[in-house]
Amino acid sequence: MSLPTFTATTTAEEVLQAFADQVKDKNVLITGTSLNGIGFETARAIAKYANLVIITGYNAERLKLSEEAIKKSVPSANIRPLILDLCSLASVRKAAAEVNAYPEPLHVLIHNAAHGGGPFQLTPDGFESQLSTAHIGPFLLTKLLAPKLLSSSSSSKYTPRVVTISSIGHAHGTGVDLDFLAHPTAEKYTNQSGYFQAKSACILFAAEVGRRSGGRVIGFSLHPGAIYTNLMQKPENQIFMKSIESLLLNRTFCSKGALKEDGTPNDTQFPFKNMAQGAATTVVAAFDPRIQDQPGSYLVDCVVANDQVAPHSSDPEMAKKLWDATEELLGEKFTF
Repeated sequence: MSLPTFTATTTAEEVLQAFADQVKDKNVLITGTSLNGIGFETARAIAKYANLVIITGYNAERLKLSEEAIKKSVPSANIRPLILDLCSLASVRKAAAEVNAYPEPLHVLIHNAAHGGGPFQLTPDGFESQLSTAHIGPFLLTKLLAPKLLSSSSSSKYTPRVVTISSIGHAHGTGVDLDFLAHPTAEKYTNQSGYFQAKSACILFAAEVGRRSGGRVIGFSLHPGAIYTNLMQKPENQIFMKSIESLLLNRTFCSKGALKEDGTPNDTQFPFKNMAQGAATTVVAAFDPRIQDQPGSYLVDCVVANDQVAPHSSDPEMAKKLWDATEELLGEKFTF
């Protein structure tokens, strides 16, 4: 059976139709699934085909709205809501304990949640909030759920996957500042630097997962595209989105502003996608069998695009240092 070629306009539903057989018995956990976000659309699309979709959020009321909306769209969906605040290590541990008590194995862990470029803010554990949401919290969650992921491999001969949502914006910065990771200060922070570091960490972590696990769990990272989500619509994030320069695929810079001054998409400079298109690359990273032998890859527009990763985010030595530094911050080792 020949598989289709995907493009920037491919939708999550089209990807899932192609891989329905691969998805039908899988259990998937997706973080950050609020309405009007690509995490929600990813969960909604996968729920039509998967055995179980675990959706997460830190706000119980909003999480309930997402659950109801998915079930309304897909009446047959097996949805399980999970309270999870990635800015709280205690919340991460509690959520992981709950998942580990589930009878089902876990096949795919999708780290979709993001903070979105807001002002400097420390978490209750003393970490910078963007890096906590995009890297430190997901690192701990993956560590705690690793046995659950590995059990899916032993029971179904499937190689479990960890998917992180990065951004083409990772290439703007200079990579992760390990000193800032450990000792965040407002003086060393800008909305842009926090965002760029967080997205760089996503790529480095996804690549290192496969190396550390000896290929028993494989990771992929991706740029979903520019999508006008709930994250872009938050007032605290719009300041950043109005100022960020557009780094296009050919790495040339355009005029400033992913958003116009009125807060609407600047689609004359950015190639915006709709929600269904924005979720497609995540689904490819989670299920496409053609990328199985390319662990650690970075995807753009539903295809592997490792040539678009900045050197500071493709360096295996930097990935190792970030992993070791995160272990030190958490005070515990992460071994598969």
